[in-house]
Amino acid sequence: MSRRRRFFGATTHRAAHLLVAAATACGLMVAAPVLAAGPAAAQSQTPLSETGWVATSNTNSSSGDAPQNAVSGDTGARFSSDADQASGMWWQVDLGSAQSFDQIEMDSGGYAGDYAHGYEVLVSTDGTNFTTAYTGTGTSSPETATFSTQTARYIRVELTTAVSTNWWSMVNFTAYTSGSSGGGTTTGQLSETGWSASSNTNSSAGDTPQNAISGNTGARFSSDAYQAPGQWWEVNMGSVQTFDQVVLSAGGNAGDYANGYDVEVSNDGTKFTPVYFGTGTTATETANFSTQQAKYIRILLTASSAADWWSMTNFTVFNNSTSSTLPAAPSTGGSLGSNVYVFTPSESVASILSTVNTISNAQVGNQFGAQRYELLFEPGTYGSAASPLVFTVGYYESVAGLGQNPGQVVINGAINSYNQCTNGDQSECYATDNFWRSVSNLTINVTGMTGCFSGEDVWAVSQAAPMRRVDINGNLTLMDYCDGSPDWASGGFIADSDVSGSVTNGSQQQFFVRNTDMGSWGNGVWNQVFCGDPGAPAQSFSSTSGDTGGTEPYTTLASCPTTQEEPYLYSDSSGNYNVFVPSAASNSNGPSWTGGNTPGSSLPLSTFYVVNSASTVGQINAALAAGDNLLFTPGVYQYAQTIEVTNPNTKILGLGFATLIPTAGNITMQVADVPGVNVSGLTFDAGPTQSSALLQLGVEGSTANNASNPDSVDDVFFRVGGEEAGTVATAFVDNSDNSLIDDVWSWRADHGAGAGGWTGDQAASGLVVNGDSVEANGLAVEHYQQYETVWNGQGGKVLFYQNENPYEVPSQAAWMSSATQDGYPAFYVPNSVTTFNGYGMGSYSYFDQGVAIENAMAFQAPQTSGVQFNDILTVFLNGTGGIESVINGTGAAVSPSFGGPSDVVSYN
Repeated sequence: MSRRRRFFGATTHRAAHLLVAAATACGLMVAAPVLAAGPAAAQSQTPLSETGWVATSNTNSSSGDAPQNAVSGDTGARFSSDADQASGMWWQVDLGSAQSFDQIEMDSGGYAGDYAHGYEVLVSTDGTNFTTAYTGTGTSSPETATFSTQTARYIRVELTTAVSTNWWSMVNFTAYTSGSSGGGTTTGQLSETGWSASSNTNSSAGDTPQNAISGNTGARFSSDAYQAPGQWWEVNMGSVQTFDQVVLSAGGNAGDYANGYDVEVSNDGTKFTPVYFGTGTTATETANFSTQQAKYIRILLTASSAADWWSMTNFTVFNNSTSSTLPAAPSTGGSLGSNVYVFTPSESVASILSTVNTISNAQVGNQFGAQRYELLFEPGTYGSAASPLVFTVGYYESVAGLGQNPGQVVINGAINSYNQCTNGDQSECYATDNFWRSVSNLTINVTGMTGCFSGEDVWAVSQAAPMRRVDINGNLTLMDYCDGSPDWASGGFIADSDVSGSVTNGSQQQFFVRNTDMGSWGNGVWNQVFCGDPGAPAQSFSSTSGDTGGTEPYTTLASCPTTQEEPYLYSDSSGNYNVFVPSAASNSNGPSWTGGNTPGSSLPLSTFYVVNSASTVGQINAALAAGDNLLFTPGVYQYAQTIEVTNPNTKILGLGFATLIPTAGNITMQVADVPGVNVSGLTFDAGPTQSSALLQLGVEGSTANNASNPDSVDDVFFRVGGEEAGTVATAFVDNSDNSLIDDVWSWRADHGAGAGGWTGDQAASGLVVNGDSVEANGLAVEHYQQYETVWNGQGGKVLFYQNENPYEVPSQAAWMSSATQDGYPAFYVPNSVTTFNGYGMGSYSYFDQGVAIENAMAFQAPQTSGVQFNDILTVFLNGTGGIESVINGTGAAVSPSFGGPSDVVSYN
């Protein structure tokens, strides 16, 4: 979601103005070190070939002791620093291309004492952004550093300890891998015996798909015309195989390599998931990705070429993955972290305000900073009519009560989120970027709000800003209309709450509310969806809704098909922390807690391994393997290995929008095919090396029925770019049957770090659902470069969907889902699906490159009685081009001449 919004709907403005000071400085994240385990040499190590390596340094004693000497192979020459060892000196090697390695060795030769006394090993893919892979203390030469497998182009050794008696010298620097023979050449090639290949394109009987796996490099597979998006080649390996690399070779057919392609995998030959998103540049193209287990591999072309056919003389598959023994499980429980603030009723309002306002002042404008905060209120009453507790919530602030039910923590005052202003005169203030904040599990008796907002709590937010389990005695406004500027807001989520007064939707272009009692709801813009909400407006969506002057754009369901409230932290009467896990519910209506305690069960905090900045992924996985749950304290966590969730009923909670980043192309978190797993309160950022996924739930092709104990994902947010540049094939892959998705925003950034146009922050899809009977309540997927959401599973349900097409498409030729179909549908249901239901789903366009980009349709699905869409729409926001139809050619086009909304009430 961008700041640059076109707004069509009329809203109510009030005369008074509330001046809201909101800084907009954007901070850069500081990478947290990833500490490796131990300096002991690894077994069966193979040195990488050093041919073509280029070494540099910020220190050099003379031209005769150049940095290159350390990788020259001449042990009679050396690299030497220009003075005694000093902290900050570094030596670096460019390997020429990304290599995989897990050990380095530094040898100072006969120069006694010249070894690195204290150092870090850092790695990088671009030579600019470095991540710490190892921290060591040298005691002798040669010095060996062993760490988790890294995939990078640059290795830097940086001194951390000053020595006043010795220069720093190296006569030889060597990098090793335990899984390859060096230079990126793999050794774990899979046997192709019995494999069968097929394709939807073939130039002649002599150039059949099977030629690519025949072992005869004199034969080739070739497409039937020039490369075109939508052409694919596929191999059936006969059984499920484990692999993490494929190599496509065009042989001597210069230019016939795949110009743009996806590597997709499947277990049944029907549900395919992208695991790699590539751009070919040479006749031999290698794709490395996280370890996969699948029976089918498909290469799908995504870029067109008017000059060359697509040919492959050889297609090979490799498995280079290795396993390691987990360390002993760490102890559970412990501190909630330095950025968790726990308030008690005995504290004065002035003292609490001093703390919360200090945090808020720092965070209101800190959209892409690394700071994270959890503000917790112990059971009791805070503030009064005479001395109200009124404060503002900024980025990465989570505010929650520690009672078992909302009535146990009472705030007499207000908890607010206001517009942000980009100009000092407040001519541009809006809430379209008010992301990553939350309030939950408490009661607000609205008081202390004077002037324009008298009697109202202000929650002017957009995506990734949930309000859960909140009892508001008073009115609630979802827009900040008091400063006299544009009051745009774009999307939000309220669940399991109660608002005694009115809810003013105002300028919220779309919003999702479930299981919430409200006095009344005022107005709508394009797409407001309600399920199980007493007091919600009546169903009124029509082809003349919203801006075109007809009825309000309301999709209203009397009950929610399946829900399970998010687990939450609370303290019992003895002051002990616990996590309450609500039970799943069917056909629910209203809040879960108004008739007594929310149904469910409690887990003591002692069953949780509390993750902090010192935790390694090895410790985390050991805790999970031992049967512990996880609680991430506020912070940013970078890991070069996958977090493996293998036990059923594991609960994983994040406090303060804890953020996880993969550093080595690994899947960040992978959940096995087990029931009852919940992941909540986390943000998954893409890392610098492409991952196949950030979160993978379940195993594709599983037939386990988890209806009685579903896996669930709540308040989980995915980002590709924004805080740091990143790339991923598919952000979130859901393979788990009967799973629940509740408030998920998957966002390829349109602003912030790494948002450098079409080639920045590469990502094909935001969500792929392979599981059957999956239900999503409150889903937003935006700006991805191909099919943004792919729904392969049978029996799925989606209640509310928000999408914006990618902004920066450079040309129509660069964005074609087939040779004849313009663009990519935002929501794609393949022809293999026979049952699906969608309610209240919208997609918008803003192509901002000055090129008339067209998207043939926002939704694409089989036209069959079992696949039904209700209340779907498109909108032209701004820019050029537009969306030609809502679904499968049905529904009016939106463009500069008709902005929309273009509504389709029912389609099947």
